[in-house]
Amino acid sequence: MFLFIPAMTIFTDQPNLHRSQMPQINPKQLFKTAQEILTENTWEGRYTVPSPNLYPYQWNWDSGFVAMGFAHFDAQRAMLELESLFEGQWENGMLPHIIFHSKKREGYFPGPSYWESNKVPGAPKAVDTSGITQPPVHGFILEKIFNLHRNSEEVRGFVKAFFPKVLQLHRYLYEYRDPQSEGLAFIFHPWASGRDNSPLWDDLVKTIPIKPGDIPPYKRYDNLKADPSERPSDRDYDIYVYLMELGKRHQYNGKAIAKESPFLVQDTLFNAMLIRSNEALMNLGAELGINTREIQDWNTQSRKSFEDKLWVEALGTYAPYDLQNEKHIALREIGAYTALYAGVPSNERAEVLKEYIETLADRPEGFRVMPSFDPDHWIFNPRKYWKGPIWPQMNWLVYQGLDRYGFKGTANHVKSDFLDLVDKLGFHEYFDPRKSVADQLEHGYGGDHFSWTAAVVLDFIANS
Repeated sequence: MFLFIPAMTIFTDQPNLHRSQMPQINPKQLFKTAQEILTENTWEGRYTVPSPNLYPYQWNWDSGFVAMGFAHFDAQRAMLELESLFEGQWENGMLPHIIFHSKKREGYFPGPSYWESNKVPGAPKAVDTSGITQPPVHGFILEKIFNLHRNSEEVRGFVKAFFPKVLQLHRYLYEYRDPQSEGLAFIFHPWASGRDNSPLWDDLVKTIPIKPGDIPPYKRYDNLKADPSERPSDRDYDIYVYLMELGKRHQYNGKAIAKESPFLVQDTLFNAMLIRSNEALMNLGAELGINTREIQDWNTQSRKSFEDKLWVEALGTYAPYDLQNEKHIALREIGAYTALYAGVPSNERAEVLKEYIETLADRPEGFRVMPSFDPDHWIFNPRKYWKGPIWPQMNWLVYQGLDRYGFKGTANHVKSDFLDLVDKLGFHEYFDPRKSVADQLEHGYGGDHFSWTAAVVLDFIANS
């Protein structure tokens, strides 16, 4: 199926968001290019890599968004994307952040041999995987596929059969990653947050002493394939390896890791995705006649704990909670704003979050919405991975949240600003949030022909 959409201008209904400056794009061409990228990035006909040069395996939440993109023109591929991803699910329900379908690829660290998943009881034997997970987006992606193809018996059958796999992932998070039974799952590695080198983690990882012999020798390849100034630092990578080694020592057992890990965080984005995916499973259960009482109980507790524990009044937003040091990581960054998509905030708090987003567009520097980190903070870096750039999937989540609360004008501004960036700078991994700078650039940052960028474009245009 090819979706024809005429060229259009997307306007906002908020007068302070510069109606006269809203971009005009060619949606038909963007849609076609996005289709081509997803198709070209598909390997072995059944799974999609984020970017062939930089990330040559299947990634967890990347493939969730990829499945959403495929659902707009190829439902079979959307379903196959999820099936190939869940081939890596462990018996306890954990879904790894990388599935190494091929062992022949070289030039990526940490590759399939590093994680030693084949030594872990309950890990799949047919495929090697990593030992950490990523934000659980799969419930609402499954719901998206269902809603787009609800009249297809094949899709309905797939969703019903696939439902228990996602449920098992959620059950794992509540059983192994919630030591105080609060309804909030912890992560023990920055990569599991999806926001690898976010300034959120800087102060925490500084407290982790690395002595000679704590980490094995390793060789980075990412800096050879992308601009090193845009990538995490060597110190960042040493911490990543230290925490991976800790996970290996405990065979990635969440309960054992919780007793030792210096990095134990109840993250905003991770838990917002869990809450929204719980909600999606409840919606699907109602459609398909599946009992979801267990999920309802989880979500009632999770929503309350998120709202009560993670809100920081002085910031006017949510913030992750450091379990080991028993305090908030009180910094403003984009993960907090995905709580809107999960339907967590009260109307009053949602208004506070929306008003902050609107101020970004009115700044003299001409910031696009929404950068990954607080542009008023001294550590903000508009080129450095998660320390400031705009990320496609995050802006999609923010858009969905704004739209959910009825903030249509602000939501449309997020959408149109993002589509304009891709139209001008290509389907990159992330982008400079400064309009005055981005308008002078020839391309975005990080990997090119990026899969989830294509997926977000497809969904934004299809639903315009």
